[in-house]
Amino acid sequence: MQQYFNKHLRHIGHALGLVNTKPSTAKARVPKPQIITPLQQTILDKIEVDYQLAEHYFNKSFPRPEVQFTLRGKSAGTAHLQLNKLRFNPVLLAENVSAFLDDVVPHEISHLVCFQVFGRVKPHGAEWQSIMRKVYQRVPKTTHKLDTLSVRGKQFEYFCGCGSVQLSIRRHNNVVRGKTQYRCKTCQHMLQSDPI
Repeated sequence: MQQYFNKHLRHIGHALGLVNTKPSTAKARVPKPQIITPLQQTILDKIEVDYQLAEHYFNKSFPRPEVQFTLRGKSAGTAHLQLNKLRFNPVLLAENVSAFLDDVVPHEISHLVCFQVFGRVKPHGAEWQSIMRKVYQRVPKTTHKLDTLSVRGKQFEYFCGCGSVQLSIRRHNNVVRGKTQYRCKTCQHMLQSDPI
């Protein structure tokens, strides 16, 4: 994977006429207690390449973000605009390396670059979409299509008029605490923990 990435990196760099096309580890900030795996280093290198593409396109420099590989749940990545921070899901990364390199990393970097260029705008608005298309030559998609079965939390079975529905632990706890009730999207009956 690292060889594929380095070859891809050199190709992009030469095509753009960038002088420094070698992966840099000094740019993106990683909190000190984290031990960086080779796969995570590949992502850090991809972040640097994508920032160089943005700098070339906008003809300005951008501060590099803090990067963490601590995201949990079904999200592949998140961008924290005011903190200039990226978080990635290590489980989904390990299972979907190509998707992360091709889509997730440019998607999240586009949020940070968009904020630094245009200020507060819609998260997946025209400005963000333009960066995805023009800077990274990617089709702008707001969500990923990765298999999240391995990161799905515990599910609880609830029942309605047309069968059963699985609720996440968060929704189940909201029902148990009396905070909310949920309806079936199909039959509109209230979901119950016991069969109807």
